Amino acid sequence: MALAAVADLGERRPAETAEEIAAFETDVLAGFVLARASAGLADGTISADVTHLEQLRVWFGRPLWEMQSADADAYFGRVMRDAAKGTRLARAQALSTFFLFLELRHPAAVHRLMGRAVECPLDELNRPRGQQPAALRIPPSEAEIDRLFAGWREDLATCRKFAPTARNYTAARLMSEVGLRVNEVRKLDLHDIKWELGRFGKLHVRHGKGARGSGPRERVVPLINGAGRTLRWFVEEVWGHFDDDHVRPGAPLFPSERRNADGSSRRIGDDALRAGLAQAAERHLPGWAETLTPHVLRHYCASQLYRGGLDLISIQEVLGHAWIATTMRYVHVHRTHVEDSWAAGLERAGQRLKGLMA
Repeated sequence: MALAAVADLGERRPAETAEEIAAFETDVLAGFVLARASAGLADGTISADVTHLEQLRVWFGRPLWEMQSADADAYFGRVMRDAAKGTRLARAQALSTFFLFLELRHPAAVHRLMGRAVECPLDELNRPRGQQPAALRIPPSEAEIDRLFAGWREDLATCRKFAPTARNYTAARLMSEVGLRVNEVRKLDLHDIKWELGRFGKLHVRHGKGARGSGPRERVVPLINGAGRTLRWFVEEVWGHFDDDHVRPGAPLFPSERRNADGSSRRIGDDALRAGLAQAAERHLPGWAETLTPHVLRHYCASQLYRGGLDLISIQEVLGHAWIATTMRYVHVHRTHVEDSWAAGLERAGQRLKGLMA
């Protein structure tokens, strides 16, 4: 069934001259930017999309709504053939989104100019293919993680700098217990710990990663899996080594040894937390010295929560994923988990059958 061109109820614009067409094109791009901003996308994401569209427009030499499949073939097949894969994908996505905007907002106006319905020049045949799936981040076993933190804990008694070592230890524990990202950890403030909420207390993560460039997404994470004990020890026994004002607005939960101009502690950087974890892995888990990162600890947390019986929807909420499919990629079960589950299922079925035959 062909797409019908419906009447535009807005102001009619004959756009007979080049100047009027140029003015309409400018208005369309401005509307596109406003629509993306109203959807909550970050300024940097919108700016990148506009840059991609402008570069396409310069090459094409005419309004983008005139672009057809043959033009897209020529552009992505010749001009962009040797470009980085990420650039090709981003430019193709910007073009597709722009045409979706035209189809939804200006179908009749563009029909008047072109004499045909708006149609994206990218299709299943010429659309640049996506990247290969990311390599699996299989985390260490529970025994290995226990060995890492046990050795790290022993270091606290003899290390040269107790407070920084204890801070890095606590941050890594938090990543492995409730799956926080390293940048989420470093941006926490003391007042983000809400001891009075829920059964275990909760963390207010104000700087969660946004989906598709939409900016920070807040969430509240319960202090399960021992995270409450870890944080309480750190706040009561360690934090005072960095600062003495627990009620100062904006006081970072994980301070740096460096000071602000007013004498208060600065916020720790992610490089220091990564380096602390790498050094501890080299000492206590040498087989993972090159591969144990904060993100691997996040995968470990997801796997442990799943093995402990937490459902995927709850794990998704803890980790702050926009899509359940992302959470499923984070869960890595032990190599005998499937067999154990199968055996347990057979045992339950046998028990039910025995009850029916009794």
